[in-house]
Amino acid sequence: MPSFRTRFKGKAVRFSRFDICRLLVGTCGRFGGRRGRLHVLDLYATQRGDVVNEVAAFDTVYGVSDCCWSESHQSLAVSALTDGTVKLWDVSLPPALNPVSYVCEHYDEACSVDWNPVSDCFLSASLDSQIKLWTLDRSNSSYTFQRHSDSVYSVAWNATDPHVFASASGDRTAGLWDVRDNRCFIVIHDEKTRQLVSCGWNTYNQFHLATASGSSIHVWDVRTTRSPLVDFSGHDDTVCRIRFSPHQPSMLLSCSVDNTVRMWDWREDASIARYDLHTDRVHGIDMSVHIEGLIASAGWDNLVHIWRDRRVTATLSA
Repeated sequence: MPSFRTRFKGKAVRFSRFDICRLLVGTCGRFGGRRGRLHVLDLYATQRGDVVNEVAAFDTVYGVSDCCWSESHQSLAVSALTDGTVKLWDVSLPPALNPVSYVCEHYDEACSVDWNPVSDCFLSASLDSQIKLWTLDRSNSSYTFQRHSDSVYSVAWNATDPHVFASASGDRTAGLWDVRDNRCFIVIHDEKTRQLVSCGWNTYNQFHLATASGSSIHVWDVRTTRSPLVDFSGHDDTVCRIRFSPHQPSMLLSCSVDNTVRMWDWREDASIARYDLHTDRVHGIDMSVHIEGLIASAGWDNLVHIWRDRRVTATLSA
């Protein structure tokens, strides 16, 4: 299993949709969020096995809370920083020419970024309770979405309805928003849990949304939000991030403060796999859209792990 050691604590990892074995990793200083680095990694095969090679690295004065690739430009990426800034990077250019642009409209830590699946726009969410929409042709935000009464920890575009996105907040609600009229058209109240820290859409069903709070993961049908379709807990501590599989509609990946990454079949309410690869909390996870079963994680032990689990594919195909 190939691994890569980072200088700072791992916060986010994302596979590229253009380059089969390229990853983006965001890292952050442990205390106070000072200093960080954005890594671009390539995974390639050798006679001795798979190897991870760093092809670029970009230092930041403040830590990187989250990052993602552009869905329309192969070399563009965006990052959210602990000082509230949002930075756009062109990883084909040297560090001296990066970032290619940056904006600072949030007045607290920027926690989450997500690029629209079909358009040249992306979202940022912040501890200041605001969500902002950005386009490449503007130096300021196109719109600020305000409804949450507490920090917004996560935003995610709907993969099959690109006008819609979801947000997860410390006010115990998830919001569903439509950028065509800039309104929040559904609010999911999750009063049984603590603050919602992550959200994600099912790639194969535009109505299925997952949220994470404490050690619990809920899957909702957003057409009927009185109660979740699934309410399960398997982690021993707070869940940090969740991802639906890009290949299997019933597969969900999660990572946690309990140092583990876990795979679930949410329709069966069953644990498929548990990965004890890290020695500290795991904040970043992703699954490759190109290679089924290829998983990456980033943790506070300064390690990025990349592995392929064919057992997951076999289990879900059975």
